[in-house]
Amino acid sequence: MQALDVLLNRVSVPRLVEPAPTPEQREALFAAAMRAPDHGHLQPWRFLTVEGAAREQMGELLAEAAKLQDGEASEAAIDKARNGPLRAPLVVVVIARLQDHVKYPKSEQRLAAGCAAHGILLAAYAQGIGAVWRTGDLAYSPHVAKGLGLAEGEEVIAFLYLGTPLKEPRVAEKVDVAEFVSAWPGKA
Repeated sequence: MQALDVLLNRVSVPRLVEPAPTPEQREALFAAAMRAPDHGHLQPWRFLTVEGAAREQMGELLAEAAKLQDGEASEAAIDKARNGPLRAPLVVVVIARLQDHVKYPKSEQRLAAGCAAHGILLAAYAQGIGAVWRTGDLAYSPHVAKGLGLAEGEEVIAFLYLGTPLKEPRVAEKVDVAEFVSAWPGKA
């Protein structure tokens, strides 16, 4: 697949089934992540793979966090949190590793980790793997951070769900880029 095809046509694929990406495909996913823009070569990211029974453990962690976040959470909301990781055969947790640095602020490091997540999505699309970025409020829960083993200065920035598309991915909507681009300074 041509690079511009991937960049112009990647879409989120929310309905995912087995099989998960192969070891060879995963190698390409994470290699693509490593090509994210990274001032100072800090590599301010790391990844956790969650699959098999570990998805159920992650679901329990998210359900606990939902209860802690809202003591009056409905059973439906708690079940939704619990079942979230089961929506794909592989969940990749993208973690920003934010470091104190005199030249490269944490905001840039967080953006670089987001670019790494996007690299995984692009590499997935290029290989015919379905992928969707689902995060939500629970990703930012201190309980979830502790349960996932995050260290000081680390934060979850993405839950990437990956697998085989249940059906043919939709066609990317064409967007009029002129609505988003302007010259500066504008005409007086």
